Amino acid sequence: MDWYEKLSKYFPIEEMKSKAHMELLLKEKGDVYHKDEGPYHVLMYAEFDTFIFIDYVWVSAKSRGQGIGHQLIEKLKQHNKPIILEVEPVDYEDTDTEKRLHFYKREGFTHAQSIGYNRRSLATNEENPMEILYWSPNDESEEVIYEQMRKMYESIHTYKDEEIYGKSYQPVDEVLTYDEGRESEDILAGLEKDQIK
Repeated sequence: MDWYEKLSKYFPIEEMKSKAHMELLLKEKGDVYHKDEGPYHVLMYAEFDTFIFIDYVWVSAKSRGQGIGHQLIEKLKQHNKPIILEVEPVDYEDTDTEKRLHFYKREGFTHAQSIGYNRRSLATNEENPMEILYWSPNDESEEVIYEQMRKMYESIHTYKDEEIYGKSYQPVDEVLTYDEGRESEDILAGLEKDQIK
């Protein structure tokens, strides 16, 4: 199985970029967009001057519990910049969503409760609300994280979208909102303590 198959078997179709899109990013934005691949992991991320965005991280079920995910995150933390990622809200039917949240909570991530993020999938044409998690070495505000998400959305998610998919993603102002009064529960706070080791 190649790296793309591993990711597409694990992530829902509405969250996946096409292989052509990712290969184009690696080729044309190789200074920003990176692939870190090993026998038991695939990590796709974009590194900008002031932050890192994790696009996809996959760790083989066979090797879970060996600390591979932790090592990948630690390696990114060494860059001493905020690390941002998108997660699905907890779906109790899908235990993986909760395991992922436990993992990021253990790694010291925070839920950006002021940031709303909802984009329509080009694959399914359905709205796909996501939550933003971030880790910040210098206590950046959620407003700073929001601005970084906007930059990432415009330079990575929508890169040559029309050329690749034949249609465009929505403009950033329709997808991302910043509202300090947004009614959103902290998705990490509700997790059972140390339920999953």
